[in-house]
Amino acid sequence: MLPKSVCRMVAVVLFLALTTFAAFSAPPPMGEVVTTSADQIGVAVTIYNQNLALIKDKRQLLLEKGEIKLAFREVSAQMRPETAILSASGLNVIEQNFEFDLLTPETLLQKYVGQAVEVISRHPTSGVESRRSAKVLSANNGVVLQFDDHIETGVPGRLAFSALPENLRERPTLTMLVENQHSGSKELELSYLTGGLRWQADYVAELNADDDAVNLSGWVTLTNASGASYPDARVQLVAGDVHQAPSEPQFDGGGRREMMMKAMPASAQNMAQEEMFEYHLYTLARPTTIADNQSKQVALLQASAVSCKKEFLLRGSSFYYRQAYGEIDRKLKVGVFIEIENRKNNHLGLALPKGVVRVYKEDGKGALQFVGEDRIDHTPENETVRLKLGEAFDLSATRKQTSFKKIAGDGRYNYIYEADFSIVMKNAKAEAVEIKVVEPIPGDWEILTESHRHIKESSSAASWRIPVPAKGEAALDYRVRVKF
Repeated sequence: MLPKSVCRMVAVVLFLALTTFAAFSAPPPMGEVVTTSADQIGVAVTIYNQNLALIKDKRQLLLEKGEIKLAFREVSAQMRPETAILSASGLNVIEQNFEFDLLTPETLLQKYVGQAVEVISRHPTSGVESRRSAKVLSANNGVVLQFDDHIETGVPGRLAFSALPENLRERPTLTMLVENQHSGSKELELSYLTGGLRWQADYVAELNADDDAVNLSGWVTLTNASGASYPDARVQLVAGDVHQAPSEPQFDGGGRREMMMKAMPASAQNMAQEEMFEYHLYTLARPTTIADNQSKQVALLQASAVSCKKEFLLRGSSFYYRQAYGEIDRKLKVGVFIEIENRKNNHLGLALPKGVVRVYKEDGKGALQFVGEDRIDHTPENETVRLKLGEAFDLSATRKQTSFKKIAGDGRYNYIYEADFSIVMKNAKAEAVEIKVVEPIPGDWEILTESHRHIKESSSAASWRIPVPAKGEAALDYRVRVKF
C-alpha cells in the first residue's frame, strides 16, 4: 500500500489519464456478457441487525446458447461471494469469481509494473508538451521509472497508459462461467449475503402532564454502506442475532441454513408483519430505494394515550449484610423509571424491536424538553417495557446499619448474622411520592421485624413500598437474620 502522500501525488498525476479512459469507459473483456442495473427488473433486500443483508437481484437478459462468461456489475462491494447463487431456467454455473480489484490511480500504476507508459511533461516557459516512453520498475512506496538513459524516482509529469488491464474493474463485479442450454431472453436471480447494510429501531415517547400516559412513535433507520444502490426494492427486516461462524465462516445457499433469530415484534400500518417459523418478519408496505451511503427513516408505529406508570426506585447492595458497617451511604440517589404495558387494551399490543426510547415532556410554556432515554430489548406483545430516565433531583436517602451481631453456626450453617438497618428517605417535592426500596440479601435470609411490610421479590431480594409525604421524610427500619 502506498503512503498517503504518495497516493495523493499519484492521484493528481494520473487524473487526466483516468479522465480520458472514463470518457470512453472500459470495454468488457473479450467474449464477456455484461449485465448492469439497467437490466434489473426487481430487487429484494432482507436486512438483519448485525451488519448483514440478503440481496435478491432479478435481471432480464438476452443470452446465446452455449458457454458464456457472464459479468454481474453493480453488486454490493461487501458481497460474500461464497454465498452467491444464480437461479435461472436452463442455466448451469460452472465457476464464479468476485472481482473487487477496483480501478484507482494506485492500482492502475501497480498493474503497469514491468510495462511501458508515456510520460507527458510540459516545458515551464514555452508550455510545449513532450512525450517520452518509460518502464515502470516499482510502484511500492513511490514510483520508479526507467528511461532510455537513466532511472528516475517520482513522476516528472503526467502518465498516459495504453489500455486498462482486464483484471481491473470500474466497480465490484461477480463473473460467472455458465452453460446456457437455450438461447433467448432469460430471467436471472442472483442471491447473496452482504455486509454494509443494517437497521435499527428508535422510539419517541411524549409524557403527559401527569406522567401517567405517553404518545409513542417508532422509526426504523436503514443505513446502506455496501457500495451499491437498491432501487425500488422490496425491503424486509428481521430482528435478532444471526449466528455466524466465529472463524473461517462457510455459508451455503445464500445463507439458508441456521438463520437463528430471536422472535421479533409485530408492526404498524405501513409495515406488514408475519410469523415465519419461530421468527417475525417486517415487510415495508411499498418499495423503497436504498441509495448507497444513505440513511433512510421509515415509520414503524404510532400509538396515542398509552398508559404508563412512573416509579421511584432505591436499590441497595449485598455487601453490608456480611459484616458490621455503621453508616453506609448518605445522599443516595433515587432512580426514576416508567413502565409501559405492551397490550392491546393499552392502545399498543405491538411486538417492539430492540432500540432506544427517548422520552420528552412539555415544560410550563408548552415546549418539549428531553427527560431521558433507555434501551429496550425485543419486547413481544403482553410484556412490559421498563425505562430508566435518570435520578430524581428532589428525592434522597440515607442508609445506616444500626446493629450487627454474629451468631455461632448451628451445624448446618457456618455463619449466622443478625443486623438492623434504617433507611431514611427525604422528599423535597410539593406532592407526596412512593419510593420502592429493593434490597438484595445474600444467603438464607429472614426478616425478623420491620416498620413496613416487605415483599419477597426472589430468593435473594426483598422490597418495600414506602410513602413519603410532601416536604417531609419517612424511614424504613427492619431486622434481618442471614445464614451462610
